[in-house]
Amino acid sequence: MGEIIVLRHGETEWSRARRHTGRTDLPLTARGEEQARALGPYLARRRVVHAVCSPALRARRTAELAGLSAVEIDPDLWEWDYGGYEGLTSAQIRKRRPGWYLWADGVIPGDAEHPGESVEQVGERCDAVLGRIRPHLEQGDVAVVAHGHLLRVLTARWLGLPPASGRLFALHTGTAGTLGTEHGRPVITSWNTPV
Repeated sequence: MGEIIVLRHGETEWSRARRHTGRTDLPLTARGEEQARALGPYLARRRVVHAVCSPALRARRTAELAGLSAVEIDPDLWEWDYGGYEGLTSAQIRKRRPGWYLWADGVIPGDAEHPGESVEQVGERCDAVLGRIRPHLEQGDVAVVAHGHLLRVLTARWLGLPPASGRLFALHTGTAGTLGTEHGRPVITSWNTPV
């Protein structure tokens, strides 16, 4: 059985500034492009039989620069919709809501383009993605190129944990992780690995 190769996109201006970037479609910075290219040799050592990617430009460009071909775009891989917190840093949000923590307190509704969603809704999207990629794992590895919070929730769901348990899995830009099995049970085989 193959593994799920979790790839967080390279750096953007907003990720560098630690701004919540859900549905705002930003390009990679020069450093983000370097991070994406650095994923190529790592992926070349794997037996990738299928690749899926968020529709966001930053994820698609990461997949391209990493050398993935025939990548399937999956709308369920968009980042968490941060609603009214889109573009804000956690520090800015805490000025309005002292003690705020995304994983426990969620988001507020935003405009029509950023209505917001709960961690449970993100979990439902991740469950759908996992359901679609599981059959490919019988043939080899599946690369998933997406976003920090989304991939953390996907990891929690792979492990059978509640979506909010994604809070346990910090994931930096341009890093890789692998999700596999041990004795037939889901495990993390590597995580947040810079390449």
